[in-house]
Amino acid sequence: MPLNPRDSGKLISSLAKHVKINELGVQKLGDELLKSINSGELSIESFSQNDVHPKYTNWWAIDWLFVVDALNYCFWSKEHESGWTVEGKTGYFALCVAINRAMRENVDILNAKYYSVISRDDLKEILRSDNEVDVPLLDDRVKCLHEAGSVLLEKFDGSFINCVKKAENSAVKLLDIIISNFKCFRDEASYKGHEVSLYKRAQILIGDIWACHRGEGLGKFKDIEEITMFADYRVPQSLLYYNVIEYSNELNDLLKKNNYLENGNEMEVEIRGVSIHAVELLREYITKKLGKDDSKKVNSIIIDHFLWDFRRKHAKEILKIGLPFHKTFCIYY
Repeated sequence: MPLNPRDSGKLISSLAKHVKINELGVQKLGDELLKSINSGELSIESFSQNDVHPKYTNWWAIDWLFVVDALNYCFWSKEHESGWTVEGKTGYFALCVAINRAMRENVDILNAKYYSVISRDDLKEILRSDNEVDVPLLDDRVKCLHEAGSVLLEKFDGSFINCVKKAENSAVKLLDIIISNFKCFRDEASYKGHEVSLYKRAQILIGDIWACHRGEGLGKFKDIEEITMFADYRVPQSLLYYNVIEYSNELNDLLKKNNYLENGNEMEVEIRGVSIHAVELLREYITKKLGKDDSKKVNSIIIDHFLWDFRRKHAKEILKIGLPFHKTFCIYY
């Protein structure tokens, strides 16, 4: 069994050659996050509840989140190529509006019986873009839906709600249910002789359920603090911006030349693993500063939200100062 994401991040950080954590950067960003938490600006109540997201009162919300997170990966486009857009939105939000559009058009997209056998042409139509650019990795997305739907039908009576109920309000138990049953969520790697895990999509699914339900009802997890940040290709850019992490000259040069990193490549694993550990250090720093104030709590999900949102809001500035992001074609993020 691989190490869990938190222990994986700590191990990878201790052995990393190309990505390092800057303790001063952790403190500076930690203090900034503290201000947002103390002001109430950053909390579960302000989690990215966009109009494209379902409300907890929608009976289908959890199955919507499952379908979306089964497809939530690899939206970037190659240099000088047009990107995939839906109703003017890009990336993850384009996926959300595509699924919502399908529901408006009476496509039974949240039904495991439907998507367990969905055709390539049907998924292509559901994810059709504004500009005739296909979503990246379309064939992989078809395979992910086939697997996800088949497992739900075989083991969980066709609904992810039954996975959540089986977890009995434990985020760790739900993570194990997801990883044990759905291979397409099994985001693992071998790093310097160690088996490690990142579990970006599995953890973000749990985080989305928690946020959608405001930590209550089916979204109440007694151990939500065990979930780490969601190791992707965008959050590390925010960590770079705040000087929380830094790249070696070799890695910087490689990324600035628009080279792609293979999934499982040592540099790629270091970027993701060190990012996880950096956010854990931020969480520990903030928790210590908050002390015993039970009215103000922070976990890695909320910090990830801040960093992901920051990257999206400051994309032009980050591009202008030349902070690179690693490019990897894979189904895990």
